[in-house]
Amino acid sequence: MKKLVLFIVALFFTNLVFAQKYVAKTGKVTFEASVPLFEDVFAQDDNNVAVINSDNGDFASVSVVKNFHFKTKLMEEHFNESYVETAKYPKATFKGKIVNFDKTKLSTSPQKYTVQGTLNFHGVDKAYTSQATIYAKDGKIYMTGGFVVKSADHKVTIPKMVSKKVAETVNIQYNYVLSKQ
Repeated sequence: MKKLVLFIVALFFTNLVFAQKYVAKTGKVTFEASVPLFEDVFAQDDNNVAVINSDNGDFASVSVVKNFHFKTKLMEEHFNESYVETAKYPKATFKGKIVNFDKTKLSTSPQKYTVQGTLNFHGVDKAYTSQATIYAKDGKIYMTGGFVVKSADHKVTIPKMVSKKVAETVNIQYNYVLSKQ
């Protein structure tokens, strides 16, 4: 886990030397690719690391892909070995910016923000835009949001045998409580 935090900090080293940063070490990221009438395709990572540079809105997160856990071990095994090849692509990263972020305007009332950046998953970079709800309380920043990803955009191949049981689009949701570092 310490290596992940150091990796995130290194991503923004030049911007964060004197910047105010907020970090979540136990952020929650879920994905869901279920189709009606079949078993739920849902996984969750409770150890996602995220960093916000509160001076300029730069944002980054890292997931160790093996940290995504499913209801059934067999589904998790197929996910890791066959679909996303975690031995070859162990991490998923998102690096971007919270548009028009101004820490001084945060309050206990949730506000909508746009998050733009690049997701690297399965070795493929792709730009995404997400809507996030952000607010501050007790010296922490709370951030939730989500976006939709197509498996094919990240060269994840779903075998024909199960292709009718797994959605082509994946709903990603994230939830962070970030503390000042």
